[in-house]
Amino acid sequence: MIWVSGWRLAAAVARAGGLGVLGAGSMRAEVLRHHIRQLRSVWSGPFAVNMPLLYKHMSDCMDVIIQEGVPIVISSAGSPAVVAKPLSQAGIIHVHVVAAVRQALKCQNLGLSAVVCEGYEAGGHNAPHGTTSFCLIPQIVDAVEIPVIAAGGIADGRGMAAAMALGAQGVQVGTRFAASQESSAHPKYKAAVIGAGDRDTVVAFRSLVPVRLIKNAFSQKVLDAEEQGLDTEELKALLGHGRGRRAIFEGDLETGEIEAGQIAGMIRDLPLAGDIVRRFTQEYAEARSRLP
Repeated sequence: MIWVSGWRLAAAVARAGGLGVLGAGSMRAEVLRHHIRQLRSVWSGPFAVNMPLLYKHMSDCMDVIIQEGVPIVISSAGSPAVVAKPLSQAGIIHVHVVAAVRQALKCQNLGLSAVVCEGYEAGGHNAPHGTTSFCLIPQIVDAVEIPVIAAGGIADGRGMAAAMALGAQGVQVGTRFAASQESSAHPKYKAAVIGAGDRDTVVAFRSLVPVRLIKNAFSQKVLDAEEQGLDTEELKALLGHGRGRRAIFEGDLETGEIEAGQIAGMIRDLPLAGDIVRRFTQEYAEARSRLP
């Protein structure tokens, strides 16, 4: 949710009954501080900050998170051990995104409060081994005693009901909220999500950090390069810097990374975030009522 989830989106989700999450991956430390304070000016309840640990500026963001007394941190894209101790000492609830049973067990052993179980359907940075949500959720639920939050391929109440049936105790939703009124993404990016079909995403940079994108000229260039056998350094040069910003925040749909999940194929509108939360509640109840 880099370049997507600022204080406006987090506040709208929180006011509607969800847990609003600030996406720190695209925020330098002082920008994150600004979003935390803006969120607190309109919302007095709990919220979370997502920290993708692969970014170098996360250590500075960590200082801000502790200084500002953020109640919940969802770390991802790295080892939770790096931040587990300082978060625990600060009394911050720590949740980590995992894509394998062994990762979930590691989180439990570190004393984390919960895990987000993210399947291969998810948009953006992804795990290399490709286990899908439907297979991954019950395996992790069976392996750990801490709560499991499901993610990847969930965009309505039916998906939430399916995740709950598999044993999850909550869901984390990305792409659906990326295409919302309060999302800070560029209108062209939102239009790309709404216009995507069921086969319009692809996973690129598998030998670096796999990332799921909506197909465009850049993603095809990467796939061609991987097929030709470019090595890691050549792929890094091809990736360059700021590809996500180009597409998501600036609207460059040709040379940027249009990060989105496979579930984009069923997203067809641009509602208010609060309406999305309310739809989830209604659709979840309807899905449960249809079960035998």
